Amino acid sequence: MDKKNNKSESMEYALVRGEIKSGHGVASGKGKDERYPEGTLKQQFKHFLERGLDLSNYFMGTINLDISPCSYEIKKPKHFFKNIDWSDYISPENFYFFDVTLYDKDKTYKGLVYMPDPETKEDHIQKPTILELILPKIKDLDYGVMVDIALKKDQLDIIAK
Repeated sequence: MDKKNNKSESMEYALVRGEIKSGHGVASGKGKDERYPEGTLKQQFKHFLERGLDLSNYFMGTINLDISPCSYEIKKPKHFFKNIDWSDYISPENFYFFDVTLYDKDKTYKGLVYMPDPETKEDHIQKPTILELILPKIKDLDYGVMVDIALKKDQLDIIAK
C-alpha cells in the first residue's frame, strides 16, 4: 500500500492484480452491436462532457480487468452522473467513474474505472469481478495478460477474498 499525504487528507491506495479479459465489445464498437456501430462510449461522450468529464484523452473503448477472487465496494466516486438518457434503445442509466492507475511492464497509465450503475444497466452485464478501465491507447496489451492497478480507497475499495 502506498500512502500520499496532502494538506487536506491522507490518501490510501488499494493495489490489486487482475487479468485482461475479452468484453462485449460494445463500448468500442468492435462487438458489432447494430444499435451502437461507433460504440457506446462515443455516444455517451457528449453527455459526460456536458457534466464536466472530458474523455477526449482516452481510447473510446474499455479494458476489462478481472480482479477475482477480489471484489470491490463503491465508496465515493470521482464522478457520478444520474439518469443519463444517451440511447434510443435503453432506459436512462447512472454512471460511476473512479480514478485508476494501471501498471504494465515499466509503464504507468492514468485513467478511470467506468462503471454503468448495475441498478440501471439493462444489457451487456459484467461479472461482479470485472472492472472496466478507460485509459489512453496501450499497445501490446493482450487478453490473458496480468496487470496491476491502484485505486483510491476512498473512491473504490478492493475487498480481498
